[in-house]
Amino acid sequence: MINVNDIKNGLTIKIDNNLYQVIEFQHVKPGKGSAFVRTKLKNLRTGTTVETTYNTNVKLETAHIEKQTMQFLYSQGDEYCFMNMQTYDQVELKKAQLGEDYKFLKENLEVIISFYEGEVLGMILPDKIEYKVTKSEPGVKGNTTSTAMKDAELENGMVVKVPMFIEEGENILVSTIDGKYVSRA
Repeated sequence: MINVNDIKNGLTIKIDNNLYQVIEFQHVKPGKGSAFVRTKLKNLRTGTTVETTYNTNVKLETAHIEKQTMQFLYSQGDEYCFMNMQTYDQVELKKAQLGEDYKFLKENLEVIISFYEGEVLGMILPDKIEYKVTKSEPGVKGNTTSTAMKDAELENGMVVKVPMFIEEGENILVSTIDGKYVSRA
């Protein structure tokens, strides 16, 4: 148990058998009345966010989330298979559990899988991932504006906008936050 005054961003708490991660919190001391804490919480099972207000004397139950580095092996239909490289245990996640993050997966990519008491909660991707460009139109000669972009297909089938100077066979970095080209690898 933790006092609501001691919460921090990233802390995982358990409320009514649901797991929430603290995204934001704010201590508020109005001129009249007692102080309170306003929080923004993300449900780790459903991905939804809720805003809740607590009095300062409330105690919340903390939840210990275990995180393991695992390697993506393959996908079969809507099932995505990951393996712990130390124990060789395998975990299968459904496409729905991964949300939109499934499109960033490629073979042998290392990700972090989070667990709560044996239940798989989800996957955390690295901030940037290196991909090989498998298909890209050649840059148009004379099109030298610095913001000119073209489509490039990556080894995992994802299509991103890249600068004109990127060619087939090159390795690039893509941000997993917004799915955009970052730089050459």
